[in-house]
Amino acid sequence: MKRQIIYIHGKGGTADEALHYVPLFTGDDVVGFDYKSQTPWEAEKEFSEYFDKQTKDCGEVILIANSIGAYLSMASLHDKKISQAFFISPIVDMEKLITDMMAWENVTEQELYDRKEIPTKFGETLSWEYLCYVREHTIKWHIPTHIIYGDKDSLTSYDTVKAFAERISAELSVMKDGEHWFHTDEQMAFIDETIKNHYKGKIV
Repeated sequence: MKRQIIYIHGKGGTADEALHYVPLFTGDDVVGFDYKSQTPWEAEKEFSEYFDKQTKDCGEVILIANSIGAYLSMASLHDKKISQAFFISPIVDMEKLITDMMAWENVTEQELYDRKEIPTKFGETLSWEYLCYVREHTIKWHIPTHIIYGDKDSLTSYDTVKAFAERISAELSVMKDGEHWFHTDEQMAFIDETIKNHYKGKIV
């Protein structure tokens, strides 16, 4: 049975980023998921259908997911047969992120409730429906997971990611001076070394 590695990109990313991980898993099937979902309720259907089709004949599935891709994966793939997951700069507390963005824009909950959607100066759109959804759907994730986090992540604080890692019994690797967007040679090397050192199976 083949080993399947599925990569799920973050906002603004592409499925082609999966090519970076091919040398790590020589001889295995490494694919990037070119998803369209913008919300967790859309991801519930799209991610689940893709996963079931892609892993139908697989003996082992490794998930590598980045930022919002990790959040959408947790919201939609928590009941799938995944051997291990690696999350890079994951959004682990979407409610806090949304309320933080509301504070940055000086938007109150009443204003968001009244207007339903409010565009922000930093390119995101605040959504009352999204906020209500994440409050009503707590993340339930029991798959063995290793979180890769940069200590200068501007979206998720260390305390937030540490508390989440403890809640789901995940391992946590922190890169000094790492950013939310891991993209430099040094940052990508940190990801590679972390996966090599913490993957539970055998990397050729």
